[in-house]
Amino acid sequence: MAFYNDHVVPRLVNVACGSSLTETSRRRVCSGLGGRVLEIGFGSGLNVPHYPATIESVSAVEPADLGWKLARSRISESRIPIERSGLDGQALPFDDHTFDSALSTWTLCTIPDAGAALREVRRVLAPGGTLHFVEHGLAPDENVRRWQHRLEPIQKRIAGGCHLTRRIPDLVRDAGFDIHELDTFYEDNTPKFMGALSLGVAAPAQ
Repeated sequence: MAFYNDHVVPRLVNVACGSSLTETSRRRVCSGLGGRVLEIGFGSGLNVPHYPATIESVSAVEPADLGWKLARSRISESRIPIERSGLDGQALPFDDHTFDSALSTWTLCTIPDAGAALREVRRVLAPGGTLHFVEHGLAPDENVRRWQHRLEPIQKRIAGGCHLTRRIPDLVRDAGFDIHELDTFYEDNTPKFMGALSLGVAAPAQ
């Protein structure tokens, strides 16, 4: 499975998550980012074209070497400095209060301990900082949830550990964030078991 996860999954993610269907959500979630930005699960850099000019720099956390390689052309075309700065979102190599904003897109489904990663993001955000996220997870409709539970074991095997049934807003809140904006919806033209999205902005709870 190591070869599959290292050499096949990043290409699958690049194609599946690089669909034009995700562009509107990527544009929405990147809106309002500014200053020093941490992006966990950078992947192949699919958010780069949607970064606003208010961003000063991006520290990218990405464990897959192939994902980083696939991102090269997007990085080279960006006017914003982007540096690969870590491999594991569960143990970020940064001091407390380092970043003004953080970004997570289609990432929390795969991180083994998503709660630990979110707590790390909270730790490294500066006072007044915000987390912007768009993630797929547990659907609002029971009939879709039943299919998600049935399909999750298969999904985890073929998609590098991707879960279908994580409760994204609950994970964010349980990690010590207050959610200031939240939109839950099904992505158009996407199977509902994969396309139940939570898009929002959160800040460390006071």
